Amino acid sequence: MTEPEARRRPTARQQALLAELETLFLAEGFAGFTLDDLAARLRCSKSTLYALAPSKEQLAVKVVAHFFRGAAKRIETRIEGIDDARKLIGEYLAGVSEHLNRASPAFMTDIAQFEPARDTYQLNSRAAARRIRAFIDKGVADGVFRDVHARLVAEMTGLIVEGIQTGVLGRRTDVSDAEAFTALGELLLGGLTKD
Repeated sequence: MTEPEARRRPTARQQALLAELETLFLAEGFAGFTLDDLAARLRCSKSTLYALAPSKEQLAVKVVAHFFRGAAKRIETRIEGIDDARKLIGEYLAGVSEHLNRASPAFMTDIAQFEPARDTYQLNSRAAARRIRAFIDKGVADGVFRDVHARLVAEMTGLIVEGIQTGVLGRRTDVSDAEAFTALGELLLGGLTKD
């Protein structure tokens, strides 16, 4: 491993700090904190935080990305070995919902109001929409989903995921992102499954 590669890989202490920051941000959001606040809460120096990211804003993006990356890995592990498209969609969206349920309204508001964090959420939402489309295609190919407009349903799913991620659906319906993903799963499975 070259020296720059070694420098990019977080140490065990940095990984622990990221996990602590994730827990703190999920509970309280991140916009209201200063680096001094974070150093005091985590009982570390500001230079330790600067080793993770060169600014509070970049630290917030790093923690948001850490949250979504960890969630994606756990959800993929959760669906590993499942072959039935109905179960894939159900388990995948249940996993998304569970992970978003960990996020406080303050965290979700901070993401929505901070463009770089919002971009990270959007990137992950697009990846989720692609996975769901693949599950729908698999269900049609396997004969467990109706073939009528399956591609259209997949595209509409992508638009719904985007509506959840941008906060439009939450504002219009007064539901959390987690609740919206649960409802999306119910809608898809109820509408696609053959009788």
